[in-house]
Amino acid sequence: MEIKQKAVTGTVESSDIMITIDRNSQPEISISLDSSVEKQFGQQIRQVIKDTLKELGVSSAKVIAVDKGALDCTIKARTITTVYRAAGESAYNWKEIDSWDV
Repeated sequence: MEIKQKAVTGTVESSDIMITIDRNSQPEISISLDSSVEKQFGQQIRQVIKDTLKELGVSSAKVIAVDKGALDCTIKARTITTVYRAAGESAYNWKEIDSWDV
């Protein structure tokens, strides 16, 4: 999936994560993470975002994540929604997405 515009999903409320995705001039995924639990879970948060982007076919994007203790399923859901918004897509294939591992 191609990122066409900047998009944001989520909040900075407790147990949530705000994901911002924009185009990247480089052919890579760059992730900037701000999290109060980064020392314990930063690597896991980044991995969930990377894996979700890979499953969606995104190979180039700038991601800014502001985490407030979100669970993996929330991180994944926010990432999926943000990618679809950034790609200008409005139809989700939830049956396919539901089959992914969290």
